[in-house]
Amino acid sequence: MGAAYTPALQVSSYTTLQRVRRLPLKGTVSVEQGARVEPQTVVARAELPGNMHTIKVAGTLGLEPGDVVSLLRVKVGDKVEKGQLLAETKGLLGRFMKQTISAPIGGTVEHFSDVSGNLGIRAAPIPVEKTAYLAGSITKVMPGDGVEVETQGAFVQGIFGVGGERQGLLSTVVSGPDEVLDAAKVTPDARGKILVGGSIVTAEGLAAARKAGAAAIVVGGILDQDLIRFLGHEIGVAITGHEDLDLTLILTEGFGRITMAKRTFDLLRSLEGQSASVNGATQIRAGVIRPEVIVPLSAPPASSGSAPSAPDGNSLEIGTPIRLIREPYFGRLATVSGLPPELQQVPSGAVVRVLKARLAEGEEVTVPRANVEIVGS
Repeated sequence: MGAAYTPALQVSSYTTLQRVRRLPLKGTVSVEQGARVEPQTVVARAELPGNMHTIKVAGTLGLEPGDVVSLLRVKVGDKVEKGQLLAETKGLLGRFMKQTISAPIGGTVEHFSDVSGNLGIRAAPIPVEKTAYLAGSITKVMPGDGVEVETQGAFVQGIFGVGGERQGLLSTVVSGPDEVLDAAKVTPDARGKILVGGSIVTAEGLAAARKAGAAAIVVGGILDQDLIRFLGHEIGVAITGHEDLDLTLILTEGFGRITMAKRTFDLLRSLEGQSASVNGATQIRAGVIRPEVIVPLSAPPASSGSAPSAPDGNSLEIGTPIRLIREPYFGRLATVSGLPPELQQVPSGAVVRVLKARLAEGEEVTVPRANVEIVGS
């Protein structure tokens, strides 16, 4: 028996969760500590400076920089609209062959250089709003930065996801955790909903969900080529969640056709019709970030009370079901087939404790024990 504890993905029918909602730059917080918020409640605001647009006034008019000042129709600090006259030459006899320069964008005149003859217009600031993401209460206010939101409810972590934060009603569209979510399972009333599938979602299922306007899909797995087709490119190793997608995808088990864990599927199905918040952001290196499904609840489910957030087992032994969480076997399911007691050197050069894992396809591989997690029943 191995002595190492390897936590699995968290699945809980009722727990307390906190999420920090922080602005990317200094701004203002618009809620007070203790306030009740909904997912779309704006809790903080800031303004990103607009882009600077440089107009080469002297060069365009064919004049020396020093001759431009008297021709300007605006001054530093003035607000201008797109198309507004910025400068105009006198022309012949004050009327003919005048040259003009108009503002290419709206904004504020920020500077003029009498050395270069260039005029700078700063575009209007870009508003940035941070919403609460969860239905809950504000437990901490960080002036100028953001807030902490706390809620109680069901919580499911995935192993991998793409797409950002979204909200919607949970809708289980398959009858069991081993069933495929294909196009036929997506109905016209899927708009705005979070669709819960079983073992895998097909490329056609993703396309149908997009067409129907679904908010997200939560499913056991997906084929690599279907994920690439969905994204339009191969996935990188950096953090996900910032993709320009109209549908968030969360995998609870890994890549390939993998039956969703029964406990996960049963929990999600029991929450049918409940409002949930999801986020596909994933980071599998340092500072691990997992995709998540959060369903705020006013009280624990009567049938189960507060469910554990990790499997009952706390050690590795022969036969323990595990998931590999690092490349080159990321997302693969296996069982422990050997626990060598001696330290071994791995390709990176590190000397670590390892285990032998038998993959679902039958192949046996050796991996660091830190690269696996126990799979709950």
